[in-house]
Amino acid sequence: MFRNQYDTDVTVWSPQGHLHQIDYAMEAVKQGSACLGLTSSKFAVLCGIKRQSLELAEHQKKVFKIDDHLGIAISGLTADARTLARFMRTESLNHKFVYGSAITVGRLVSDVADKKQECTQSYIRRPYGVGLLVAGVDVRAAAEQGGG
Repeated sequence: MFRNQYDTDVTVWSPQGHLHQIDYAMEAVKQGSACLGLTSSKFAVLCGIKRQSLELAEHQKKVFKIDDHLGIAISGLTADARTLARFMRTESLNHKFVYGSAITVGRLVSDVADKKQECTQSYIRRPYGVGLLVAGVDVRAAAEQGGG
C-alpha cells in the first residue's frame, strides 16, 4: 500500500470512505498466523501455529494465560497482543483485589473492546493490529451449574 495524505491520522476519512489506519490494522490481523479454539462441556483448548521462517528468527508466543480461568490466542502484531494481555491481567487482578472474585469473561472482553475502540476515535495512538480469540469460564456460573 502506498502512503497518502489520509493515512497518517486515524480520525481522517479518505474520499473513498476509508480510515486507512484501521485498514492497516485489519491487514496485520489477516497476515498473522492462524489460531484455533475448541471447547467441550468441561474444557477449552487454544492453539496457534508456531512458525519459524528464518534460522535467526525466534518464535513468538501466540497463546497467553490471563488468569486461572481465562486465556487468549492471538493473530497479528505480537507487540500489540502483549500490551492487551498485560491490560487484561491488570484488570483481572484489580477486580480480584477489589471484589474478591474472578472477573467474568464478558466483562473483561468488554473492557478490552473499549480500550481498542478508543484508538479509533482519538489521537491516543494507532489502532491495535491484533485479533484475540478468548476462551474462559465464568467461575460462579460453573459453580452454580455444578461444574466446579
